[in-house]
Amino acid sequence: MKIIAESSSTRTEWALLDGTEIVEHAFTTGLNPFFQTRREISHAIRLELPEAFFRRRWDHVYFYGAGCSSKEKTKIMESSLVAQFKTPVTVESDLLGAARGLLVREAGLACILGTGSNSCLYNGSEIVKTVAPLGFILGDEGSGAYMGKTFIADMLKGIAPQELIRAFYEKYMVTPNILMDEVYTNPLPSRTLSRYSLFLAEHLDEPYVYELVYNAFMSFFTRNMQAYPYKEHRLCCVGSTCVLYKDLLLKAASDFGIEIAKIIRYSMPGLIEYHAAD
Repeated sequence: MKIIAESSSTRTEWALLDGTEIVEHAFTTGLNPFFQTRREISHAIRLELPEAFFRRRWDHVYFYGAGCSSKEKTKIMESSLVAQFKTPVTVESDLLGAARGLLVREAGLACILGTGSNSCLYNGSEIVKTVAPLGFILGDEGSGAYMGKTFIADMLKGIAPQELIRAFYEKYMVTPNILMDEVYTNPLPSRTLSRYSLFLAEHLDEPYVYELVYNAFMSFFTRNMQAYPYKEHRLCCVGSTCVLYKDLLLKAASDFGIEIAKIIRYSMPGLIEYHAAD
């Protein structure tokens, strides 16, 4: 029996497997060694997972997570997982998890469009090319955090429509000072910005919102997809943002000249299929 976990900055999905059968399934908060210490990660795992995940030693734990792209950060996650499960652990990036979840063992282009964004060219087993996502400040085009950042900035500068600004403040009961504090002092600002971006989905009939979301996706394509031979490979996308704005994503892709073969919310079903033979 094995555990497979797939984590974004917002949430982590866990599956305890017997072959391909899911024995236990759970969600916890996102685990990201870029923003959290080993102790904080271990604390979240132990307190938030059902006890069934700790009943005995398993054959292996496969963890795919945001922030797990360098040796230093991967070691933080590995040590946290080993301490909790006392089981051999393999830690990989969330991008490889997305690629294996989307394409399993077929080659193609895989994209994450959720709280953050990322992309890669995948050969059916490993990533062979990627473009640096750069995070929500310098990159993450097309993500919930990118859209939230754009909207909050427009709102605070008075660029967004006044009716939309009023509706936002009525809904969330915050002030400009609170927003600034949440962005600049919150340890996970991308999560905060992505949460506020959900407001946009409720107002897609507003031309301003439609254009903001469309331009975010176009920025993702022009600043990332152009680095790949995108006309030679099928493109698949995973994440909350690509599902929430599926129609606009498809339109932006069509206008850019790329066809999207698959849009899904979670990578876990494909990851289970990928690891079934392990």
